[in-house]
Amino acid sequence: MIRSNFLSHLAGYVNDQWIAADTGKRLDVFNPATGEKLADVPFMGAAETRRAIACAQRALDSVPDAATRRHWLESIRDKLLEQQEEIGRILCLEHGKPWKEAQGEVQYAASFFDYYAKVVETGTAPETLPDKVKGCTWTLYKRPVGVVGLITPWNFPIAMIAKKIAPALAAGCPSVIKPAPDTPLTMIALFEIMASLGLPKGMVNLVIGDAVQIGAELMNSPQVTMVSFTGSTATGRLLMQQATRQVKRLGLELGGNAPFIVLDDADLDAAADGLMNNKFRGAGQTCVCANRVYVQKNVYDAFAQKVVERVGKLKVGDGMKEGTDIGPLINANGFAKVKGHLADALDNGATLLLGKQPDTLDAASSLLFPPTVVGNVDDTMRCCQEETFGPLIPLISFDGDDEVVRRANDTEFGLAAYVFGKDRARSQRIIARLHFGHCAYNTGTGPAAIAPFGGMLSSGIGREGGKEGLLEYLEIQTVPDGSQ
Repeated sequence: MIRSNFLSHLAGYVNDQWIAADTGKRLDVFNPATGEKLADVPFMGAAETRRAIACAQRALDSVPDAATRRHWLESIRDKLLEQQEEIGRILCLEHGKPWKEAQGEVQYAASFFDYYAKVVETGTAPETLPDKVKGCTWTLYKRPVGVVGLITPWNFPIAMIAKKIAPALAAGCPSVIKPAPDTPLTMIALFEIMASLGLPKGMVNLVIGDAVQIGAELMNSPQVTMVSFTGSTATGRLLMQQATRQVKRLGLELGGNAPFIVLDDADLDAAADGLMNNKFRGAGQTCVCANRVYVQKNVYDAFAQKVVERVGKLKVGDGMKEGTDIGPLINANGFAKVKGHLADALDNGATLLLGKQPDTLDAASSLLFPPTVVGNVDDTMRCCQEETFGPLIPLISFDGDDEVVRRANDTEFGLAAYVFGKDRARSQRIIARLHFGHCAYNTGTGPAAIAPFGGMLSSGIGREGGKEGLLEYLEIQTVPDGSQ
């Protein structure tokens, strides 16, 4: 069982109080690296969510000024950075990613609180338009959108909530938060920090448990004016249907199918390093990691060799052990999907360049999936048609620029893409034709707090990060003033 000062309350949090589930039902949380039970937490449902929404609605009557909200954000930032090792340990144990990587995620989360602390006052200040029209002075006021429901996934347990709660607090929006059932402990640790700040009662609320019941309450309540969700496209589509009943605002970061394009004029070592940094974060369980690696034909063999050499040096194991590069997959279902993609590729003509044969991989004995490279992949294989969400690199050759743009865009998803090449003008022409919201050039880096991030097409609606991320939580109220 896990022990931590940040987990003194294995509970939900509503109206400034730690609470259990009304039914007394609990949910077990396991370490995916060892199978050990870490803790059990309340399994809540509709009734607790309704109370959380009602408390959040009352908190709207007492939202303090921007300077106070800035202080909240700065305090959370400072506490996260001060306690990154311990919060990173909690994250590592329930998610599986290496402890060092987990601490990096805590730092990344802190960057969102830091950014929105810097822009909260200017970003929420009224703006008076320069022209007097119809005998009036026109002022734009930025009001909190209202109570927000924030639903987060398991793959970034602290970063994904930071992307949402930091701008929500900056805007003055009370929230009801539902974490993923696989990784609730990191969220509880964050609530331990927020509970110490003296926030207004109901400003932040935590409900853990039944996704269907909690989601239905958030979507059906007229008091919840916005829901921000990160997760599957299938669930995002369901939320869009439910949102029509009340014309509820949605922020959706959904699935990806990221192309990683290596042109024949690329620095192949830099591209291979970029792929390594991009692909294996969280054991490849990220929506922005490379899913399809397109390599121009005349450098394909050389690049494949560099990738295999690098991947072969990775150490897979328990994230708390020194030297571990890649931790386990989150659960047996995730393991089965990666294994299925590998088997499908090999059955349809792909070549195993590094890794194990699918029939030797068994989630029942271990969720540690060896990093795998397959060559001679084509676009019909499942690993190109679906998001793999695991440590599998499929290498795909292409001839020319027009071809790779067409093939990269041959997906309903549009979250992230990557292009490596020395000719900037050529690469920028390719990027301009890619329908992905995040298109990185000569880097495998993902999003940052200072810049808006989000998807096109079936990868979502809205943006997180940057000033655009704050606007998601604000309503513009236009006030023409005819006073003389």
